[in-house]
Amino acid sequence: MEHYRAIWISDVHLGTPGCQAKFLLDFLKHNESDTLYLVGDIIDGWRLRKSVYWPQSHNDVVQKILRKARKGTEVVYVPGNHDESIRQFLGLSFGDIKVVPEAIHTTADGRKLWITHGDLFDGVIQYAKWLAYVGDTLYSLILYFNRYLNMLRVRLGLQYWSLSQFLKHQVKNAVSYIADFEIIMAREARLRGCQGVVCGHIHKAEIRMIDNLLYCNDGDWVESLTALVETQSGELKIIHWPRILGDKQQVEEVVIEQPSLPITFPSRIPSPALMAHSNTLPITEKMT
Repeated sequence: MEHYRAIWISDVHLGTPGCQAKFLLDFLKHNESDTLYLVGDIIDGWRLRKSVYWPQSHNDVVQKILRKARKGTEVVYVPGNHDESIRQFLGLSFGDIKVVPEAIHTTADGRKLWITHGDLFDGVIQYAKWLAYVGDTLYSLILYFNRYLNMLRVRLGLQYWSLSQFLKHQVKNAVSYIADFEIIMAREARLRGCQGVVCGHIHKAEIRMIDNLLYCNDGDWVESLTALVETQSGELKIIHWPRILGDKQQVEEVVIEQPSLPITFPSRIPSPALMAHSNTLPITEKMT
């Protein structure tokens, strides 16, 4: 059992067939933390409005998180676009889970990290939501094929592999979109006086420096099966959990190296689809 200062998870998408709830439940059983941040899209309200899909494994994840909160873990919920209906409860607490628009986390070594899902800085979500719904439908189709592909891989004794992640890295526009998003998030963190940002939204786990500011994305539990953690010394790591190991734990820790060359901001934001105004909602600051 590992114990961390903080754990960040996002983009679980409970309520969809693509959600890898059993993997997440296994991760939560083997890892404890002082603070657990739920960084948006935990429940997929978009999908649940179309049809109800809620197997026992999804309920088990919710119960596990509630149990952690009851036992003393500070659980902070920052809603995203797929669970945007939760935003009507900002400032309230449910079962010891605090719902906030965004948060500030201070690491053991004194760095301030701005925590937000990231959808408020995605121009497609903000200004062309119909296009986001179309993309969500196509994405669900890919996940449908991915589910059956991985059923075959399990029978062959292979670990989980994401078809959608593979396609995402092959499409030039998707790569450009991700790069633009990361730059904008880092810029917004600097405007808030922070030394880094932790977000989700794009389903791509990463830790890297952007113009001397730390960019962290905790990934997702549909494709990458990753979480971001802070050790007791303040080190940030991405944990990849591709197997359900039960009581036997062999965890793959993915520490993504910082690039040797600095990444600088362009004079103009490269993608108009990503231009979005800054969020003016109040920030809840957490000092640990």
